[in-house]
Amino acid sequence: MQAKQYIRERFFPHMWCAGCGHGIVLNSLLRAVDQLGLDKNNVVMVSGIGCSARISGYVDFHSLHTIHGRALAFAAGVKFSKPELKLIVPMGDGDALAIGGNHFIHAARRNMDITAIVMNNRIYGMTGGQFSPLTGVDKNTSTTPFSNIDNSFDTVELATAAGATFVARTTTYHVLEMTALLKKAIEHKGFSVIEILSQCPTQYGRKNKEGDAPAMLDHFREMTAKADSEKIKKNPGLISRGIFVDRSDKPEYCEQYEKIIQKAQKAIKGKQ
Repeated sequence: MQAKQYIRERFFPHMWCAGCGHGIVLNSLLRAVDQLGLDKNNVVMVSGIGCSARISGYVDFHSLHTIHGRALAFAAGVKFSKPELKLIVPMGDGDALAIGGNHFIHAARRNMDITAIVMNNRIYGMTGGQFSPLTGVDKNTSTTPFSNIDNSFDTVELATAAGATFVARTTTYHVLEMTALLKKAIEHKGFSVIEILSQCPTQYGRKNKEGDAPAMLDHFREMTAKADSEKIKKNPGLISRGIFVDRSDKPEYCEQYEKIIQKAQKAIKGKQ
């Protein structure tokens, strides 16, 4: 892999904690871009605030590091002005589904051609280990020291219900699968969502006694299975991986908006 052409080496070493899964996501993302043969000048990465958002600083694409929870709104503005560009938006679980939740569901509803990567480490890692919308019941965090009682979103179900036309899930253990799914998500014409379960041994793993990074990766292997596999049929409590939605019948938003512009222009000319 010719990774150097896609990274800003001057910003390394990275700021992630030892064992963080986000570096694995960055690696698989670079492999996906490289295998697709994308021109880095045609790729725009937009991120908000958080551990996951640091990815935009490490890639040598056009990049925007925006405010917390608003990455999809900024990405929509870029896509409107330059619809020919590839938009990739890496977000954390809080960035995407807490303060950014409203932008997330409406981006899915509109079906703008954007790839949203939800890096789910079940915690606000950078700001002290507070609970997130994906932490889960009975889990301990710095703001729920006697366990969390909030039910979690299911990212796949939420994205599907909101209208996303490509929805997938994988983990940082399944790196080859991750690269393959990222390629499909980026190539898809419409709003793509890929949830990636990513380990946070510093904040989440330590507080919930899940061990170090290798132990957490083993946990991803044990607690997940490919959708519709015999393994998950025998144990429906496992988390499904794979592609859950892949449809092309819904029109892309920018293309529809261009038709509205053309209609308006024709109407104006007709009155002249």
